[in-house]
Amino acid sequence: MSVTLPGSTTSSILGQLTLTTFINDAGLQANGDNLFVATPASGQPQDNTPGLNNAGTLLQGSLEQSNVEAVTEISNLISAQRAYEMNSKVITAADQMLQTTAQLMR
Repeated sequence: MSVTLPGSTTSSILGQLTLTTFINDAGLQANGDNLFVATPASGQPQDNTPGLNNAGTLLQGSLEQSNVEAVTEISNLISAQRAYEMNSKVITAADQMLQTTAQLMR
């Protein structure tokens, strides 16, 4: 990582960003808000230089996009709600038919 200070034409190196990997990613304990804590099952953290030792890479100036498509999820939610309403009406109709049948038997 480098920085060019105001009034200077050359950049100064501040340091190197590292990426931490674990032998067993599934052994990490989820803490919420995309935070994880190392556990004995995950193994010891290993700091790696990006691009080496299967640590992944870093891209400057890039933004991570959401892995959720809001329009698709809202459409799925509406479909699920309509299916629930339809099933609820079927149960209500079946209940009414059974009540009518029971009254006819008396």
